[in-house]
Amino acid sequence: MPLIGYARVSTEDQTPLPQSQALKSAGCAEIHEEQASGGNRARPVLARVLERVAKGDTLVVVRIDRLARSLSHLLEVIEQLEAKGAFFRSIQDPIDTASPQGKFTLQVLGAAAEFERALIRERTKAGLASAKTKGRVGGNPGLRARDPAAQRKVRLARQNGYMERLNETAQDWVPHVRRLRPDMAWEDVLRIINGPLPEARRWTQSRLLRAVNAYVRDGFLPTTVVGRANRRDTDDRLPAIVAGIKGAKPDMTLQAICDRLETMRERTPRGRSKWQPSSVKMLLERAEKLGLLD
Repeated sequence: MPLIGYARVSTEDQTPLPQSQALKSAGCAEIHEEQASGGNRARPVLARVLERVAKGDTLVVVRIDRLARSLSHLLEVIEQLEAKGAFFRSIQDPIDTASPQGKFTLQVLGAAAEFERALIRERTKAGLASAKTKGRVGGNPGLRARDPAAQRKVRLARQNGYMERLNETAQDWVPHVRRLRPDMAWEDVLRIINGPLPEARRWTQSRLLRAVNAYVRDGFLPTTVVGRANRRDTDDRLPAIVAGIKGAKPDMTLQAICDRLETMRERTPRGRSKWQPSSVKMLLERAEKLGLLD
């Protein structure tokens, strides 16, 4: 079972060497190092690792806080790994999702997180009810008075909050959009993005377009990605889709691409639901002739 190590330090003054040595001692032949804040979920090295991880791989860290600073982020990453059939292990913490004990610990953490969210909701409701009985009206006084400055402040806060949420999921969709648009129609881009994601995190086309437009507006994506899709012959659609999947993960096996296409419910050239490696190989060869593979 391949072990992939991830080491993170927060500042340039720190060195990831002790983490890398511990990961190597744990059996990690491949180790990725990153200098970034633990509170930043959109880390480029971590995003590449999560994109490349394959079925049967195990992502290993020295401590949980090297991967995530919040329980919600930790559970999100582990969910993404599980969707790919991969595992997670922390050397100094009792978490190894490949073992029954590790899975149990994870379930306890998930239950604790849900309990904490429920407590926050109950406290919020109780606080609002108490304020109402004392004659106080909740909400922003400036908004109630329709003050333009207050309304503008709330709009900016909502926009900033929306961008923060997008940054947390950027690793799921930005690389695909940057690579596939405008050469591929949005419908097919969406299916490639959703292919490896668990159902709870899959995108709708309207949500994806809103996210892309926000990133284009702020300069994180080029304006070309929102242009009209290039016209493509019907016979070229499947090679383009297979090339898109292969381009996201060049070391992906033919069988893994078959599995991904079946998850996307994409039909074979003969209209069948079951894919064979030989069909994928043929489409990749055609994609190469069409210049669709880098």
